[in-house]
Amino acid sequence: MQYLKNRIKAIPRYGWILGIVYFVLQYSMYRLANWISNMTGTVSWAFVPKLPFIDDRIPVVSIFVVIYLFSYVFWIFGPIIASLTEKENFINYIIGLSAAYIIGFLIFIFAPTYMDRAAEGLLQIASQPGLCNRLLGTVYSSDGSALAFNLFPSYHCLISIYCYLGIRQRTEVSKGIRIYSLVMALLICLSTVLTKQHYFIDIIGGLGISLICYAVVQKVNPAGRILRRREKTAAV
Repeated sequence: MQYLKNRIKAIPRYGWILGIVYFVLQYSMYRLANWISNMTGTVSWAFVPKLPFIDDRIPVVSIFVVIYLFSYVFWIFGPIIASLTEKENFINYIIGLSAAYIIGFLIFIFAPTYMDRAAEGLLQIASQPGLCNRLLGTVYSSDGSALAFNLFPSYHCLISIYCYLGIRQRTEVSKGIRIYSLVMALLICLSTVLTKQHYFIDIIGGLGISLICYAVVQKVNPAGRILRRREKTAAV
């Protein structure tokens, strides 16, 4: 218990702040993209990114709505845990995550996608008895009801995988937390299709954007340049 208290105390203030800020940011960007696409008319370009030979074989497993909803808690703690790592890694983490957010945001506006839940028979499933089905109905009703937009890329997958990438192989974070983050990220990705909130290709889009942004930022290492510039300025 004392070890846990010490670890909590070790979390920098900016870790807590950015955990909340980036949670609010992702929700705001998701909603803003939908508003812009409606205002500009790009919503008329929306298409269904369904791969019938895959998506029609994926069942609805309503209990995964619990994992889907838990993702919001997981995202808050992504930057918080990453803030325990050295500053260079954390700054690169924030830059890469921001880039992934922006790419997803632009795709939502200029290449919008949608799902017709009524045609998929999802509203009937959500109306069936059971707590998980009711939760599923609540998720659907808060996200467009019969029509869901902004499917590709899946922000759920994009953000969850980046939460793991930010701490993978970082010895400042315990091995148990790193394994937990990987398992949760994968379960969240799985939950997006088992709750029929997304199609299979949306997962690929989210994963791809996260991995590319992470790889590019690690290669360019903007944080290293920022910190070296600060050191030179401080030395003058």
